[in-house]
Amino acid sequence: MTTYLIRRFFQSIVTLFIVSLATFGMMHMMPNGVARAMLGKNYNPQSLAVLNHKLGLDRPLIVQYGHWLDRLALHFDLGYSYQRNQSVNDLLKETLGQSIYIVGLALLFTIVLSVPLGVVQATRRNSVTDYTITTFSFIGYAVPVFFLGVVLRDLFQVQFHLIPIANQIDSFHAAFSQPAQMILPVATLVVSGVAGYSRYMRSSMLDELTQDYVRTAIAKGATKRRVLYGHVLRNAMIPMITLVGLSLPALVGGALLVEQIFNIQGIGVLTINAALQNDFVIVLGTTMLTALVTVIGSLVADISYAALDPRVRLT
Repeated sequence: MTTYLIRRFFQSIVTLFIVSLATFGMMHMMPNGVARAMLGKNYNPQSLAVLNHKLGLDRPLIVQYGHWLDRLALHFDLGYSYQRNQSVNDLLKETLGQSIYIVGLALLFTIVLSVPLGVVQATRRNSVTDYTITTFSFIGYAVPVFFLGVVLRDLFQVQFHLIPIANQIDSFHAAFSQPAQMILPVATLVVSGVAGYSRYMRSSMLDELTQDYVRTAIAKGATKRRVLYGHVLRNAMIPMITLVGLSLPALVGGALLVEQIFNIQGIGVLTINAALQNDFVIVLGTTMLTALVTVIGSLVADISYAALDPRVRLT
């Protein structure tokens, strides 16, 4: 177990290094350079030279990357946005809370709804209930997140006025104190999440129901209810842990669009606006933060899977 943890830790470090190298490299592959894109219509040779020097872009590329990586690894300094005249760390502190709030609630409700739906489908396989849930799951999985968000917003806020038009959510306190404004953003992510998770839970339950220990337990006199909820469900839940860790990138990516649709000033809106304004320091910082969260989620999922499943032997 210790060897496995050490190996997975170093794999995570290597993954983050590759992501940082790829992201940093792509930023500098832009036509005319990063500084030229940042200046936009305000470009002139003098201002370009000043900005290149201020950002350190007049140094060799390997020196720039080494300096940026040193600040990132030792001080978790994601850089400074000269367009906003504020550090990226401070910008993330202002926007991180509301993004975590949305993603956390969406993940919680997705799991709470997906597990019983998957159990119902598995125990009533090939029934009308199974086919009905499967049909809605396929629809929910196929509909793009941004389209679903726009439809829900127009339907519940604009036409029926069931939920008031959202004011700008620009802090964690605003998100926490206005739960009504979080219903539609969270619901948008939950619909697509439940569609995928419930199908996975159904498959996992069906796999467990065909195992020898189920037949053995029933033959010894255990009730089907006890076997189902005491053994099958517990074992079927273990693979779901891995799915949670691996689905974090998709969930975070969906949150980027949802925040833009529902006027929530989270990391998603910060990243999109920075990309539109050619503020690549912020884009680089949010990309690295997303990669870090993804790697940590995957690592925690692997460790949890090994700890909960005694059949897994890690060396």
